[in-house]
Amino acid sequence: MNRVDAETIKMKTDDTFILAIDLGTSGPKTALISVYGEVADSEFMETPVILLPGGGAEQDPQGWWTAIMSTAKKVLAKGIVHPESIAAVSVTSQWSGTVPVDREGRNLMNAIIWMDCRGCDALNEALKGRIRIEGYPPLMLMNWLKLTGGAPAPSGKDPIAHILWLKRDCSDIYEKTYKFLEPKDYINMRLTGNFTATFDSILLHWVTDNRNPSHVVYHEKLLKMAGIDRHKLPDLIRAVDVVGAVKKEVADELGLKRDTPVIGGTPDVPSACIGSGAVRDYEGHLYIGSSSWISAHVPFKKTDLLHCFGSFPSPLPGRYMILDEQECAGKCLTWLRDNILYHKDELLQEENAPDIFKVLDRIVSRVPAGSNSVIFTPWLYGERTPVEDCRIRSSFFNLSLESTREDLARSVFEGVAFNQKWLLGPVEKFMGRRFEYLNFIGGGANSDVWSQILADILDRPIRQVEGPIHANARGAAFLAAIALRYITVDDIPNRIRIKAEYKPDPDKQKLYTEIFAEFLNLYKIHKKVCSRINKKAGPPVCALPVQAR
Repeated sequence: MNRVDAETIKMKTDDTFILAIDLGTSGPKTALISVYGEVADSEFMETPVILLPGGGAEQDPQGWWTAIMSTAKKVLAKGIVHPESIAAVSVTSQWSGTVPVDREGRNLMNAIIWMDCRGCDALNEALKGRIRIEGYPPLMLMNWLKLTGGAPAPSGKDPIAHILWLKRDCSDIYEKTYKFLEPKDYINMRLTGNFTATFDSILLHWVTDNRNPSHVVYHEKLLKMAGIDRHKLPDLIRAVDVVGAVKKEVADELGLKRDTPVIGGTPDVPSACIGSGAVRDYEGHLYIGSSSWISAHVPFKKTDLLHCFGSFPSPLPGRYMILDEQECAGKCLTWLRDNILYHKDELLQEENAPDIFKVLDRIVSRVPAGSNSVIFTPWLYGERTPVEDCRIRSSFFNLSLESTREDLARSVFEGVAFNQKWLLGPVEKFMGRRFEYLNFIGGGANSDVWSQILADILDRPIRQVEGPIHANARGAAFLAAIALRYITVDDIPNRIRIKAEYKPDPDKQKLYTEIFAEFLNLYKIHKKVCSRINKKAGPPVCALPVQAR
């Protein structure tokens, strides 16, 4: 757990704090963060992902709420921060999820999360065409690009596809739904009783006019194209607006002031950008958590259709930021740990230790660059950018009798970095300039070894942000601090500490350039094979609704 030292905490107890909730795919982290970005303490609780036939991926919203309340109680019970010093609650969360709720806010089924691709066929049917760059109905594509800056993902992983799947295959749930909410907006509703979405959280429904980032509104033509009822979607506010006050029963249970405001907040990708400190135009950050991305603010609205990303409204008022996502990054390490590496050695001895990934770091540091010619491709659950491909899958390539578990471990670190390099080129071309450096955040940024591997493979300086696992929560806290006028956006870069900077090693450039070329070749070769192998066996079925609260 990252926390400031005891003496600093004692000095800060009279300062103003934000109760920041970061609902990741692996579970919620609830933190006490000062309005100036200092993390006093945090608590985490894991929540499971439910994988279903046909590409389903769900989580229990009640499980989210129980874990959030539990972690909030734990962190508040320590007495580090007095409740009177908590100025607001601010939420960030996983993005591109759908929670159908009734008028009382009860979830009607499990949450459909960002990994779920069951809506692919329903989206294709609704739009009367194959949803590919060259296959979009031209008029629809023109409207989407003009008004939103993008278009629904062909994989069916966006909320628009989730909702269309429910409408087609789970019509009883669709009819009973009062509002479809993103995970962040569902938690805000549980906190306040108000049904809202923010300009940024609603983006991946692809039914809003985003041409003015300060005034995002639903557009009737887009709603009609999508076949989604406007009344089933929440009203829109800015990320720095107040949703409402914490409900008295929630405030009393947590020990908060009853009038504590809840700020609109933002999903994980925009929040991480703010929490990384890279908020100036063209200043980049790299995030590695379960998924990964490279992003930056830019002073324009533009779309790169070929590589499936663009610039969209930021939670910072009036700004645009690049949005892209690679599906599996840190998740590859947990897969490696849980599915491959449990044998009788130092890993088994420390398998229950919280610093298991430090053991992996030691193992990886013993292997030379290039992993003794083993290449790992990190597409365990498909890919989003720079290609949209829900059927591509991972592989360890070029194994031999000499290959070791250590080689496999390093190849996973390098494979994720090669995937980042694949995205880096299009992002820099989109901006029209090269990144001077990348602020590195997320759980992956705790790894010194990975930081150096990324610097070497990307050929860019990597700045390891201090307390990187708190970047999302810190971003949520900064938004609240801006909303309440404790700071301005220009203050943020000076509030971020850099733990270390890693420079590219020129001696490794030739080797990594050659391996990267083969990495791209592997995608070209495996694409058709995976498409044949991973065709859906049959239509997906609806998950049973969870027990009502």
